[in-house]
Amino acid sequence: MLQSLLVTCRLQGINPYTYLVDVLQRVSQHPASQPRLWKTKFGDNPLTSDLMQTY
Repeated sequence: MLQSLLVTCRLQGINPYTYLVDVLQRVSQHPASQPRLWKTKFGDNPLTSDLMQTY
């Protein structure tokens, strides 16, 4: 299932890491009836993680 999720993200032009970080933080806020609207609603301004740092 994880591989399917990663490939689907790539086919949609979405960074899988960015998507997963955002979705896991929004899981209680985003309605389950609209799973395919992430890119239009949140793709331009995804939530980030404090763990991701660039060196």
